[in-house]
Amino acid sequence: MWKKIGLIILTVVVVFFIATITLTILQKTKQPEVKKVAVAIDENKALNHLSQSITFQTISYDDRTKINFKPYDEFLSFLEKTYPHVYDELDVKHINDYSVVFKWKGQSSDAPIGLMAHYDVVPVAKGTEKNWEQPPFSGVIDDKYVWGRGTLDDKVGVIGILEAVNHLLAEGHKPAQDLYLLFGHDEEIGGDEGAAKIVAYLEKEGIHLRYVLDEGGVIVEDMVPGVSESIGVIGIAEKGSANATLTVEGSGGHSSQPKDVTTLGRLAHAISALEETQFPSDIQGPTKEMFTYVTPEMSFGYRYVFANQWLFKPIIKSILLDKPATAAVTRTTIAPTVLTAGDKTNILPEKATATINMRVIPGDTLDSLKKEIEKIIDDNQVQVHVEGEVASSVSKTDNAAFKEIQQAVLATHDNTVTTPYIMIGGSDAKHYQDVADDTYRFLPIAMEKDGLERMHGTNERIEKQAFIDAISFYVTLIKNNMN
Repeated sequence: MWKKIGLIILTVVVVFFIATITLTILQKTKQPEVKKVAVAIDENKALNHLSQSITFQTISYDDRTKINFKPYDEFLSFLEKTYPHVYDELDVKHINDYSVVFKWKGQSSDAPIGLMAHYDVVPVAKGTEKNWEQPPFSGVIDDKYVWGRGTLDDKVGVIGILEAVNHLLAEGHKPAQDLYLLFGHDEEIGGDEGAAKIVAYLEKEGIHLRYVLDEGGVIVEDMVPGVSESIGVIGIAEKGSANATLTVEGSGGHSSQPKDVTTLGRLAHAISALEETQFPSDIQGPTKEMFTYVTPEMSFGYRYVFANQWLFKPIIKSILLDKPATAAVTRTTIAPTVLTAGDKTNILPEKATATINMRVIPGDTLDSLKKEIEKIIDDNQVQVHVEGEVASSVSKTDNAAFKEIQQAVLATHDNTVTTPYIMIGGSDAKHYQDVADDTYRFLPIAMEKDGLERMHGTNERIEKQAFIDAISFYVTLIKNNMN
């Protein structure tokens, strides 16, 4: 009897290992084949153009009354002077004064594509100017970098695209179908006066795009365990941004006679419960797709784990939740950002409020978030109000558009693996959902390890070679859409 039981157990173990190893071996690469094409660019000229663009202080402020539009006018004049061939050959339309739409007429009536970027930048935080190695609007070029606000976000996109189009015009190329260049001027504060107005113009003109490509993912190192190559992450969606306002009201009084639970204490308990519990996490949507693309490129041990998620999913989730950057792709995040209560040290506040900023994954709704918060807090004395935007729609990866972007990345960046992912920040692309079949988010630059911190922070800069490679990417992508 025991011999039979042992034989059954052994058979089960053998079948288990055969099944799991077979799943591991059957993982096929999702990286398309590419043919590298040399792109000869006047590198010094292009770098100088990027440098000059940085000197225009096109700063967006949340309070729009603070925006000085003179540098915006000067920047647009700079573009016209710098790229006369582009302005002569393409139709140019200014939208809401400061955003720009270029139309490059194609050879057919096939659905056009749109290349997006924005030229406004975030302010330099007061008091940090002295911490910059080079002045933030200097555009200094040294042996390795171009320095200044906008080198990463996102004048690099504007200048990179225009350099590519200018290069192709000089070579006599013409796109197979119409190509639109879509440059917004207020992305950093939501894009309501820039991208949204461009979309209204496109809708009025009856223009529908096959896809648009905006800023978003970049090429990074050491992002995925078990993958030695750099990863080019192509955003196929972006998380929404919503705020939950928690409010507690009660009697005030003198601080010398406090109740056991004050309004502020009750609110603090609610915040603590949210941070301790967090929203549920899962490997789904764009994150699930990301692992479908990277798993075949992993070393065998990691590939075995990720190819058998049905077995190892709890372990994978634990690994992802261990770091804020990877945890953010598995769930809607919770970030307490504003607390408002009393204004005197000896008076108990009658009302206390907290704002919780949430970055929302696809599938979560404002109503479902409100219910989940109320469930976690479990206190009917805490009023919950939720408002904001849910996540964008999720774009396709099994189509020609995504493959074209992949091919352009792989053709211009060696030792790189491409994958879809969900962008945890915001972009202008979200405005284009109704005028494009798909919206993708990828800025074709190899990012330094601390590049994301520099993007809106101190010492924003870009490696010179990274910018040249970005131009080559746009040239290659546009050529992929040419006869």
